[in-house]
Amino acid sequence: MKRSQRLERHATQPPSLRQWHRVRNPLRIAVNFIVIYACRFLPSLSLKNFFYRLLGAKIGKNASFGLGSTIDVFFPELVEVGENATIGYNTLLMTHEFLCTEWRKGRVRIGKNALIGANCTVLPGVEIGEGAVVSACSLANKNVPLHAFWGGVPAREIRKSF
Repeated sequence: MKRSQRLERHATQPPSLRQWHRVRNPLRIAVNFIVIYACRFLPSLSLKNFFYRLLGAKIGKNASFGLGSTIDVFFPELVEVGENATIGYNTLLMTHEFLCTEWRKGRVRIGKNALIGANCTVLPGVEIGEGAVVSACSLANKNVPLHAFWGGVPAREIRKSF
């Protein structure tokens, strides 16, 4: 299924970003922000996973989040990271996006043993397949198949499997 088919769309009066407080309770956003931004600098991978799970994210056993990596502050419960997956330094997993006349949200799924390199952005509704690799400094705006190697802006296939 394409990314666009997995997104939930909500029309707003322009500009939609000005309506953010109607999307999610500001107190909930504040708590999520404090926890998620503290996790960016936590050296303990186990503690990061513990706090992300408290916020509702589904984090698999032995998943690793690099220093500075961030999950979405609006909808952390829409993030799923499989066992032994690695999220690289300063990578962003987004589950929502505000556009001019609408906002969207969608689940982000990272498969088991997947690797997302440093400084990547994964957009809402994207699935990274089991064992897949997304190279550093990439924009994942569509699904990455199982055991594939993708990279670039926007990310595209570099190699089918390795």
